[in-house]
Amino acid sequence: MSATSAAPLLALLKESDDSVRSYALESINGIVDQEWPEVSNDLPDIEALYDDLSFSNRKIAALVASKVYYNLGEYESAVKYALAAEDHFNIDEKTQYVETIVSKSIEMYIKLSTKKYETKIEQDINGKLTLIFERMLEKCVTTGEYKLALGIALEGFRLDIVESILKGRLHEDTEANTLKLLNYVLTASSTTISNSLFRIDILKSLFEIILSMTSVDYFTLSKVVVNLNDPEYAVRLFEKLQTENNDGLSYQIAFDLVSSASQGLLTDLIKQLTEKKFPTQLLTILSGVPTCDMQTTFLLNNKNIDIGLLNKTKSSLDGKISLFHTAVSVSNGFMHAGTADNSFIKNNLPWLGKAQNWAKFTATASLGVINKGNLVDGKKVMNPYLPGSRSSSRYIKGGSLYGLGLIYAGYGSDILDYLKCHVVENSSKTADADIDVLLHGASLGLGLAALGTNDAEVNEVLSEVLYNDSAVSGEAAALGIGLTMLGSGDEDTVNSMFSYAQETKHGNITRGLAMGLALVNYGKQEIADDIINKMLANEDALLRYGGAYSLAMAYVGTGNNKAIKKLLHIAVSDSNDDVRRAAVTSLGFILLRDYTTVPRIVELLAKSHNPHVRCGTAFALGIACAGKSLDAAVEVLEPLTKDPVDFVRQAAMIALSLILIQQTDKLNPKVAEINELFQNVATNKHQEGLAKFGACLSQGIMNAGGRNVTIQLENPETNTLDTKSIVGLVMFSQFWYWFPLAHFLSLSFTPTSVIAVRSKDLSIPKFELNCFAKPGVFDYPKLYEEEASKEVAKVATAVLSTTARAKARAKKMKKEKGEDKEEPQEISEEKTDKTGETEKKEEEAKSAEDGFVKNRYSAIPYKIENMKRVLPQQSKYVSFLKDGRFTSVRRTKNISGIIVLNDSQPGEPIELIKTIREIKDINAPMPKPFKVEDDLDFNNLV
Repeated sequence: MSATSAAPLLALLKESDDSVRSYALESINGIVDQEWPEVSNDLPDIEALYDDLSFSNRKIAALVASKVYYNLGEYESAVKYALAAEDHFNIDEKTQYVETIVSKSIEMYIKLSTKKYETKIEQDINGKLTLIFERMLEKCVTTGEYKLALGIALEGFRLDIVESILKGRLHEDTEANTLKLLNYVLTASSTTISNSLFRIDILKSLFEIILSMTSVDYFTLSKVVVNLNDPEYAVRLFEKLQTENNDGLSYQIAFDLVSSASQGLLTDLIKQLTEKKFPTQLLTILSGVPTCDMQTTFLLNNKNIDIGLLNKTKSSLDGKISLFHTAVSVSNGFMHAGTADNSFIKNNLPWLGKAQNWAKFTATASLGVINKGNLVDGKKVMNPYLPGSRSSSRYIKGGSLYGLGLIYAGYGSDILDYLKCHVVENSSKTADADIDVLLHGASLGLGLAALGTNDAEVNEVLSEVLYNDSAVSGEAAALGIGLTMLGSGDEDTVNSMFSYAQETKHGNITRGLAMGLALVNYGKQEIADDIINKMLANEDALLRYGGAYSLAMAYVGTGNNKAIKKLLHIAVSDSNDDVRRAAVTSLGFILLRDYTTVPRIVELLAKSHNPHVRCGTAFALGIACAGKSLDAAVEVLEPLTKDPVDFVRQAAMIALSLILIQQTDKLNPKVAEINELFQNVATNKHQEGLAKFGACLSQGIMNAGGRNVTIQLENPETNTLDTKSIVGLVMFSQFWYWFPLAHFLSLSFTPTSVIAVRSKDLSIPKFELNCFAKPGVFDYPKLYEEEASKEVAKVATAVLSTTARAKARAKKMKKEKGEDKEEPQEISEEKTDKTGETEKKEEEAKSAEDGFVKNRYSAIPYKIENMKRVLPQQSKYVSFLKDGRFTSVRRTKNISGIIVLNDSQPGEPIELIKTIREIKDINAPMPKPFKVEDDLDFNNLV
């Protein structure tokens, strides 16, 4: 029936005959999409027909009402009546109306399901809404849209459907294809699932499904274990591996866990595996000792330290000024981080002797950065400065204990008792200024050594120092508690820290507790919302400051929209500049997995009238894009290096160094320009102190670890967040208040190496790998050289007045004869040469960009030796030799880090690379078996 008006049909609705009203409704249903404005006037009558239980066609009335509400934009009511229409609402109908209603139904279901799961309140969800949700997922599965179905099921908290889909694919498809879906769910659980409890349920389910596979993918299983952070599942992983009798696989996963799991998980795992009598070699790997030994050996053997640059900067900065002395100490620590090379300190003892008070503390602690991971000799190196040594300075003693913590950070089991004893012995003597400084260093060191262990005894020891209420030691103790209880979310710890933060009269302690709370709530997401809201609503700006960082740590790497909106609101509305700066900085932590969006999000904030907001913008970019060499981030930061405010320039330079760390001139043409900027600022006497401090630190970061480390906030193999690196960055950002905390950045340094070890004995064989990249692309940037033009100028020759007059007369005579054809002066030639040289350099730079950056691949490989530098961008071009003796136990496209090898010729001799530990022969070899004779000739014994 065609009609230009719905009026006649609407009139029929008022009839008493059911058949007439039914006819009218069915007819209206056919034209409602065109005539809905007119039909909407009679909507109450249509709804009344649905409410009339005696009316036989009430479901048609519901469908018509739904369509009217849909056209009115009232989607919630439209869904309500569509569900009431039951069979009359056809989910398979290909119309915009049906697609919209289904979409809105799913949104409503997810909203209700989320509320039900998070509040744990039993509430019934409309069965018809559930039916549409489930039918939609069935439709996705039928059409092969498995990832879409899994994604919707995860959003709706329907783990039962997720399990059903995965088990169904495991039964009907290949394990390889099912594994792709399992990895999709694993990635979604760590990036898009906002509820931490549901995430744990998903991970536990994935663990069981993977474990049930015929061919277990142990590397995916290890990712699940790292995300779960539960020793019970880690033990089950190694028990399953033990049944395979594949030691190489076990060792590779153990090395992976050392690089990605928390110290608490590793400690508990070692304890349980020791009780179960697992092989000693596996337990040794899990202790972290071999990893640290190999990495220290790599950094020492391959160091490429730019001593010329460091010496130039040192000579340009007055060591008597504490700010500059600290800058050089920290920069030196960064440049030599992990190399165990103290030569710069030994060669500059008079200069270092200029340090006073806390600058002396920082300089001593820098030895810890230099020897980071040197578990063999760490305590021996620090011994001349530790309490009980000949040193009388309290700052040296305190700095040495802090340095000891930096050496053993994340691997502190061997040094924990030593540091604990110093804290216990002195915790009641905080009234003594000397002891207070010592306790400051000891508390920081103890927190670092106990990082993430959740050790109750350490917590108690540090709490005693905290409650003595001394500003110096109390702040460090608060930070130490946060480091120890990292990511625990322990309710008692959180409540006691928050309460004391409001009671103490010392701002330093309040700030220390606020940052400590941020660390305790690391990764806790919605579980931390309550304490975060209390901190952000507090009158004390220091607690609001900590609240911003707590939000960053709780939602780190999640890209959570709610958290981002809250931080942006704080950034533009809080009355305190420090809080606003913290809020903008915190954006970098939340968005570090989605780092490409950060420049766009903070672009306007970079132009804020408030310098603290601009400063926070720089740090946010530096944190999120650390080690990524993102051009868009560099473009936002470059104008900030010319900012009129010194601390904004400081932040911009540090951020640039974080982003461009380990970049070569050919990977990024900006590297040379940025390095020159740092040098100009550091050596320019007209620059403000804070800017020079920032330039000096930036040089240290750009050349960190002997130019053999980078910053990776996400583990490339496990795709999990690198907790130590994140903690290092968040603590480094606190140098704004306390310079010694800058040393924490060393926790973020990751060696860029390939270290391949044999599975049978963990020895490092000398062999070569192929690199299918164009030669020179990944070479070190050139070392600093003094400019040749800075030679001493020649003394001008004296010219007599008579000589000058004679030359003038000769010139005049030449001009009169027309012989005056002036030749180009030398200065012009020099200018021309320089112009040509500049153009040549520009052409070379363009050629480098076109020929290398855009196309780094080469069909003809060059060789790389084992235990050598391999940049993250380079690893994809590296591979084992075809038909070579060694192959990796792991199939991977990126060759980097510690790799366990299969040896096809285990009986054949091969030259080995000795580590520092092996050279020092700490563990003497076991004596050969011998037989005791009854009669010994004592005369022949030596």
